[in-house]
Amino acid sequence: MTPHPRRLPRLLLALFALAIPAAAAPPVNLLLVFVDNVGFGDLGCYGNPRVRTPHLDRLAREGARCTQFYVVTSSCTPSRGALLTGRHPGRNGLPHQLAGTENWHGIGLPHRERILPQLLRPAGYATGCFGKWNLGFAPGSRPTERGFDEFLGFRAGNIGYLDHLYNHERDTFRGTTPVVLEGYSTDLFAEAAIDFIRRHAARPWLAYVPFNAAHFNTAQNVAPGKKPVWEVPAEHLAAYGWPADEPDERRRYLAVLTALDAALGRMLGALDELGLRERTLVAVLSDNGAFMLPGRGLEVASNAPLRSGGTTCYEGGVRVPALFRLPGRIPAGTTVTAMLSQLDLVPLALGLAGQPLPADRVLDGRDPLPALAGQAPSPHARLGFAYAGTTALREGPLKLVRPAAAAPWELYDVEADPGESRDLAAGHPDEVRRLATAHAAWVADLARDASPRAPWTPPPRKR
Repeated sequence: MTPHPRRLPRLLLALFALAIPAAAAPPVNLLLVFVDNVGFGDLGCYGNPRVRTPHLDRLAREGARCTQFYVVTSSCTPSRGALLTGRHPGRNGLPHQLAGTENWHGIGLPHRERILPQLLRPAGYATGCFGKWNLGFAPGSRPTERGFDEFLGFRAGNIGYLDHLYNHERDTFRGTTPVVLEGYSTDLFAEAAIDFIRRHAARPWLAYVPFNAAHFNTAQNVAPGKKPVWEVPAEHLAAYGWPADEPDERRRYLAVLTALDAALGRMLGALDELGLRERTLVAVLSDNGAFMLPGRGLEVASNAPLRSGGTTCYEGGVRVPALFRLPGRIPAGTTVTAMLSQLDLVPLALGLAGQPLPADRVLDGRDPLPALAGQAPSPHARLGFAYAGTTALREGPLKLVRPAAAAPWELYDVEADPGESRDLAAGHPDEVRRLATAHAAWVADLARDASPRAPWTPPPRKR
């Protein structure tokens, strides 16, 4: 039967549409927020009843809250290298913490390594880094020489929130040029990120925002004569009803977290204002667990209910808060119990950008999106951890831990006993041997496609 003439235009349009391949999904924007030393028990959405973190709590309601998310090392520098390369520090050549002038003048992460902004360049992403670098600042090592179009931040592992000092020297840069900034560092980095997002709203972008919050202050990071305290604007203390000169460091730390939360809230508000919410992945995670080192009065954060903290491979050092939001891809209000890690961020970002994984190097991360969407279990059969002689391996509920290089193995069921209070090694020697063999195989595998550690030559002394 011949179609009615009035129906022919619609029929032709339908046939034409079928003949055209479906358009690829547009690349997803990436807001990657890496907070500093925030513990598993620090945030409201992780059970802290005292802190005020309404924007982080809202992010958890609107996306996925991970309860078994790990960093594979427990100190700032190697954690950042692992995040940006998707490769374990034992493979990417940066397993140690940069200290002193090595932050300022060292190569740090070997130049053979490629990091996330470099991997996104073929997809046309604008890329900016706003905050803590801590990966080496020798020529060739600086953010704008490693794929970032823009950088506003500092070289070292921490700075004062107000004076922006590291070892009594101002440490803020725009690109590769020293710059004097005025203001609270958390606010400065958030506003720089917002400005970057506004200027690049019409194209895909990566905004990497490694805040220095909530790292503790030291006497080397404040002006002479000032006491190192948790520095925070008075408005965030006032939110709790506390005065600007509140002496209790535990209270001041809560206000630092609230200031961090408010900065995140402004970034989320900018996404909404620009109409970018639906096509932007927001990821917020900590670089390691909160530090619990004795003798330092500012160690007041919480890894509850986990054991120990930063610089160890116990759960408090390596299991961290992690939140992900991507409307339409990650269901709102999801609690993700799958074992995931910071190594997975590079595969996640490349998948969302429509880019293949690099074929010229080994990646240790796996795409976590199916697990974040609640559609698949962990992509990892095992995860290995290491830092400064401490090491561990997790497989399923079991975790093998060696707290020092010469110490015997300990064994825990971290699902039944997340506080690692009951060492099962003596009662399960076969499991210890089996997991120790797997650990040895993992260590041996890290040598595959490994980058040699960069040499460190101190700069010549000033005359």
